[in-house]
Formats: sequence, structure tokens, C-alpha cells
Amino acid sequence: MGQTIFKPLLLTTALLACAPFAQAASTLVYCSEASPAGFDPSQYTSGTDFDASAETVFNRLTQFKRGGTEVEPGLATKWESSADGLTYTFHLREGVKFHTTDYFKPTRTFNADDVLFTFNRLLDPNHPFRKAYPSESPYFTDMGLNTTIKSVEKVDANTVRFTLNNTDAAFVQNLAMSFASIQSAEYADQLLKEGKAQDLNQKPIGTGPFVFKRYQKDSQIRYAGNTEYWKPEDVKIDNLIFSINSDAAVRLQKLKAGECQVSGYPRPQDIEEVQKDPKLKVLSQPGFNLGFLAYNVTHAPLDQLKVRQALDMAIDKQAIIKAVYQSAGQLAENALPPGQWSYDPTIKDAPRDLTKARQLLKEAGVAPGTKIDLWAMTVQRASNPNARMSAQMIQSDWDKIGIKANIVSYEWGEYIKRAKAGEHDAMIYGWTGDNGDPDNWLGVLYSCAAVKGSNYAKWCDPAYDKLVQQAKLTTNRDERIKLYQQAQHILKEQVPITPIANSKVFQPMRKEVQDFKISPFGLTPFYGVSLSQ
Repeated sequence: MGQTIFKPLLLTTALLACAPFAQAASTLVYCSEASPAGFDPSQYTSGTDFDASAETVFNRLTQFKRGGTEVEPGLATKWESSADGLTYTFHLREGVKFHTTDYFKPTRTFNADDVLFTFNRLLDPNHPFRKAYPSESPYFTDMGLNTTIKSVEKVDANTVRFTLNNTDAAFVQNLAMSFASIQSAEYADQLLKEGKAQDLNQKPIGTGPFVFKRYQKDSQIRYAGNTEYWKPEDVKIDNLIFSINSDAAVRLQKLKAGECQVSGYPRPQDIEEVQKDPKLKVLSQPGFNLGFLAYNVTHAPLDQLKVRQALDMAIDKQAIIKAVYQSAGQLAENALPPGQWSYDPTIKDAPRDLTKARQLLKEAGVAPGTKIDLWAMTVQRASNPNARMSAQMIQSDWDKIGIKANIVSYEWGEYIKRAKAGEHDAMIYGWTGDNGDPDNWLGVLYSCAAVKGSNYAKWCDPAYDKLVQQAKLTTNRDERIKLYQQAQHILKEQVPITPIANSKVFQPMRKEVQDFKISPFGLTPFYGVSLSQ
């Protein structure tokens, strides 16, 4: 299948809001659930942000095969590692072009300088670009890559060498993840000279299948198909539009009306309606996810184990699964989903026991009527399709043991920002695995290194941490499994979280959408997708 030719998009915003796109077969509209916080993938951990940037504008050295967890070449055509696992040499794809836009015109193709800029900015807090535009790289640090990577060197224009301080069994997979998207060093230099370094996060330049055009917060993002993409068979759409609406019912109606061709995060109760519509179809597969409740252990009284145990055993998880997840959910008792290798099936919940929960609270000196802020997401996720309803049911459960939960919600970007700062008491959240490795769960979400990032429990246990770090240092899978299973038991005993459900993933779309692949990592990729006439 050949490359498509770009056709100017003549549709107005008004038409986008109310008219089907049947007359523009090369324009695909995706009904997205939230606005991205920005377009620099290294700064974020959310699928919303990755969909809008990493899955459209950017590429990485390695990448995951569409619809799978297997790594394949990306901007690197091949790589070798040393016998001790401390050196990786990547051979770069030649002739790859960065995007040409109204704000940047590249004078050269992708090379080693771009790889060095991308990773040295993440590694060095004194990097000139970091000085000009202070930014965090939460995923990079949550995974400990800031201490794992010793140096990144340019061997020649098309070869780079990573030297590690310690072995990392999942290093090649890690480089396929969204946060490792390759930036243009030439564009960064231009922004520095213009005093506009922050534009890296607002006006992205990458090598990916779609070229960023413009963004209107809470309304839409527009992209054009990259007519110079290095893998032309992956660009079958002339124009890609993210139409943003946080209301799942509105997204469904737009899908039915043909105002969008693909819609994100449906409500479980809407799946049957989609399946009955002759113009629609719904793809589905078991989710690689977990919906859970994180307890901020730095806030009293949640710093006491007995309190966390009481709150955990008071929650009627089966009731939540029945009401919120419906047929799409299954009980989660472990911090890993069953599909993740090293999952320990022997881990079980404590029995639901309100009498014992009240006794534990009494022993901890927590008086009846104690208030706890319970945060609930405002966006739908496969891992939790209705966090508000979940919060209301937990609120009712906790009321039975004398705890008064105050439900708090924020816009998605603000929710994550405030949670990283540790403002919450208890927080409903969800996670979908990003690279198929257990560390992406047990390290990223609960390690000491992740306390300022995605470890929303703010929990740092030295014994647990030692096991997780040891597991990363060996490439022997049997040994890693033993270490990770020991870590899972500590996690269960210390109750920094309450696992609630693993859910099935549904992706509704119109029947003219061809070759869409559900990502096991909870992303929404459009490369390789086309529309039939």
C-alpha cells in the first residue's frame, strides 16, 4: 500500500461539531476523552498525553509491533549488547526526515545528535535546555533510568552507544516506550536561540507518521499525514483529528452519527448498543490493566498499617465490579494483572469484615467520624470506566466503619499534577502496562525512586525496594520471578494500595475503519489504520 497524498482540510470547526465526515474518506476523527497536558512525551505518564504525541508525532529507537509486546526496530535498525549487559550499541536508520511545519524547517536528516540531545536532556539536570525550560521526566526517573544510564556517546553520525552503570533486563523494551521519543536537536537549538524552549512541549517536531498542525484545549487537535514518513505503508490517512469530549455518552452519539470514526473509553453499559448498530463494530481483548485505590502513607492516619488494612477490608469490591465494570471486570487481588509474567496467584484478599475493620481503627486510635479525602478521576479508563461511581460506593463502605470520605475531583491534568505533589489522602487510579515487564508495575508504581512520580501511595519500603532492584539486575527470568513474587507478598502485607479490578478492553469504531490494532499498553495508535470507501 502506497503513501497517501496530502489534501488540504477545508472543513470548518462548525462542520466538525455537527456533520459526518463521509465525504472526506482520508480524514479520520477520533473522539478523545481528555485534553493532553502537553506534547513532550518525556514529561508525562498518561495515555492521554502519549496518544496525542508519542503515538502520532514521534518515533523511538525501538518500537513495539502493532498490537503486541514484541520489540522491533524503529529509528534504530539493529543493536548489539556486550556480554556483561552494560553496553548497547544502536545503528540508526539513515535518511529519516523530521517534520517540516510553519514553525520549523529541518536542514538535515535524523542522526546521532538527536539521540544524544534526547537522552542527555533527561540525564543531566544542568543541561542547557533543562536550564532554559525546567521540566521533570517522571517516567524516566520512576524507572531508575537516570541512575542506570551512565552515558550516551556518538560513535559516528549513525551510531550511538549507551553505557550502563548496572544491567537492566528490560532496557531495549524501555527504549520503545513513549517517554523515550526522539526529539530534534536542531529544533531544540532553534528554540534556545529564540528564547522559546517551552515550545518543545506545545509545538512538537518528530519523525512520526503524523505532523502536528494545531491544538485547541478541550476542543480538538489536528494532524496531517506525514507524506515523507520513513515507513510509508503506515500512513494511510491524510488528516487525523482528535475531537475532545470528556462525556462518554456524547462520544458514543458522535460515533453513531459519523462525526467520529473511532471513540475512546466507552462505558461498559454502552457496548451492547454499539454491537447492535449495523454501522459500528467493537474490538475487544483482555486488558493488561489494574484499577486500584492508592493510600498516601505520608498522611495521617493512612501512615498506620492498621488503618490501611481496615479501609481495605471494608471495601465491597464485588459490588463495585458489578456496578461499575459490569461484564468487563474481574476481581483483582494482586498489584499485577494475571497476564503479566511473574504474577503470583497465591496472593489473596483479606475477607471483607466490617467488625474487624472497626476494631483495627479503634486500635489505631482513629475516632469514628474521621474525615479522609477520596480523590476520583474525571476521565474514563479501561482500568476504571467510572471512578466517580467507584468513589461513591467506597464512600458508603467506609461510612459503615465510621470513616467519612470527602470525594474530590479535578480536571485530568490537574489531578495528576496535584497527586504527584502528594496532596491527596486516598486516590482512585488505574494503570495499563507499558512494556510487558514486571518492573513497569512493581518498580514504576511502588519503588522508592518513584515516590515523586507515579508512586501515588508515596510508599517506600526498603525490603521491597531491594527485591525489585535485584530483579532488574538479572536477566535470568526464573530468578526474576522469585524476586518479584517475594515483592508482591510484601506489597500485599503493607497495603499501600487496594487492587479492585482488571478489566476487558473495548474499542468501538465505525465499520469503515480498517486494520486498527488494540494496543496492549492502553494506547490509541493510528499508524497503519485506513478508511474504506
